[in-house]
Order: sequence, then structure tokens, then C-alpha cells
Amino acid sequence: MLANFLIGLREGIEAGLVVGILVAYLRKIGRVDVLPRLRLGIGAAIALSLATGAILTWGPYGLSEQGREILSGGLSILAVGLVTWMILWMARNARDLRHDLQGKLDAAVAGAGIGIVLVGFITVGREGVETALFVWASAVSSGQAPLGMVGAILGILLSVVVSYLIFRGFVRINLSRFFTWTGLFLVVVAAGVLSYGIGDLQEAGVVPGVDQYAFSLAAAIPSTSWYGTLLSGIFNFTPEPTWVQFGAWVAYLVVVATAFVLRSRPARPGRRAPSEQLKTPDDAARAAGASAAKTEISQPVA
Repeated sequence: MLANFLIGLREGIEAGLVVGILVAYLRKIGRVDVLPRLRLGIGAAIALSLATGAILTWGPYGLSEQGREILSGGLSILAVGLVTWMILWMARNARDLRHDLQGKLDAAVAGAGIGIVLVGFITVGREGVETALFVWASAVSSGQAPLGMVGAILGILLSVVVSYLIFRGFVRINLSRFFTWTGLFLVVVAAGVLSYGIGDLQEAGVVPGVDQYAFSLAAAIPSTSWYGTLLSGIFNFTPEPTWVQFGAWVAYLVVVATAFVLRSRPARPGRRAPSEQLKTPDDAARAAGASAAKTEISQPVA
């Protein structure tokens, strides 16, 4: 429940931050007339996210046991892939998020009316579908699906309140630090979901090595104990993993955690990546806007 609560909180705040930036920029440039189109796109994205969650929850019941294991394992691995991409993307692009979104809005405002709808739908829908898929995979893999769903809903509700308070300027939090620590937490959770997904595919006969256990911690950490239940519910802990599960868990943690830490490090002053070197005065102006966005991400959206 705690894992899904934090997932819902993080993804909800990220989506709220995106919506806040879009709304604030349209007001800043005096285009409040297109806000209804933006709301339409955001509403459609929310509907898509809810539909995805409903399909994942009730869709697999008509399948055979093997079919459910294949679907569960495959979707768990897909969820890990999506959330990994999201974590690494956010670590690299959080500082320029405001600048990128404003660029998309500028293009949409200058183009056809449907462009504003698409900006709202794509930016929010991506977050929503990723959240629905990963929450479902985490809840199923922990064996506590009802509690997991409740935790995710509570996290999302709290994120709505926090996002509104940030937008209004009543609350200030260091969003960069928040996304860094929750990102590391999600990396550990995703490693457990990956291990669970591989286990399901092994049970279905898709992946070999189903009875080749790497070790057993069942005596030291019984699955029925309170701490065993806690570890399983938060990190999808498996007391008797197979060699394939354990190898995938370790490899994922090492590779993704290292990539996340490297991408999250602040840029050294006085040095620029090749793609950030300035060529023209217009480039300098854009870089100044990105630099301002770096500091504004921890400030309330005006």
C-alpha cells in the first residue's frame, strides 16, 4: 500500500505540475480563450487513464491460468520499461520542463484549434497511462491488489491537494529533491516488479528455470510474518527467487540506479554539454529561459 501511495503521489504531483505550467502560461500570454480546449484534452486523458486501469483490473478474468500468468508477467515487464523511461526522462529533463511545455503550447496556439486539445491529452495522458499500468503491476505483484489500489487513490488525491497549494503559492517544496528521492524509491520497486513478472513468465513456461532457486530466505524472513508482508507489499520481496529472477533484479538495480544518479547530478558550472553550446543570440535567449526554468521548478507556478 505504501509503495502505491508514493507512486500515486509522485505521478499525481508530476501531472499537476504539468497542468499548472500549461494553465499559467496560457494566462501569461493572454490566451485564456483556449483554456476550455486544454481542459477538454486533460479530461480525455483522465478518462483514458481510468479506462486503462479498468481494463487491467477486470479484463484478464476470462483467460486461462496460463494466459493470466503470461499477461501479468508481460504487462509487469512493460510497466517496468515505461516507468524506467519516465524516471530517467524526468531526471534529465526536469530542469527544462517548463521551457519545453511552453514551446509546445506556442506551436499549438499558432496552429489549428485541435492542437491545444492534443497538448493537454498527450502530456497528461502519458503520465496517467504509465501510472495506471505501474500501479496495477505493483499491486498485483505484491499480492495486495485491493490495498494497493486504495493506496494509489489516496496518493493521487493528496497530490491534487498539494499541486493546488503549489499552484496557488501556499506551499513551496523542493521538487527537484522530491523527484530524486521518489525516483530512487521507484527504481527499487520496479526491480521487484520486474522479478515478479519474470516469475510469472516462468510459471507459464515462457521463461526457463522455474525450479532453479538462487537461495532461500523463507526461514529468516517468513512470508507470513509482519516484516515479510511489509517487504513484499512495498518492494515485492520474494524469499525464494530463481536465478533468473535474482539476476534480473540485481542487473536492473545496478544499471538503472547508476543511470538515474548520473542523470540527476547537477551540471557543473562553466561547462556545457555539446547539445547546449550556444551558436546564435537566439540560442542564448533560449538558454536563459531554460536556466530560469531550472530555478522555477522548485517555486510555485504563478
